Amino acid sequence: MLLFRSEEHVARWCRIWKLRRGAVFPLQQGLRLAKAWYGDRLSPKWRPFSPQQAQATLNNVGLRSAFWRLSS
Repeated sequence: MLLFRSEEHVARWCRIWKLRRGAVFPLQQGLRLAKAWYGDRLSPKWRPFSPQQAQATLNNVGLRSAFWRLSS
């Protein structure tokens, strides 16, 4: 994951490095994802997400484009 100042910064970085643009989302959405994904990792009851749970977590924070679809 990379952090950028603006959409223009993303475009410039991709152009310079000759890379295709991936998914872009606001920092707040990234924080929501981090909390949902890692929030209970230190709990003794923690278990890895099933593919369905992982997809639901991405969907719940608004990451629903094709980029975020997990293969089953």
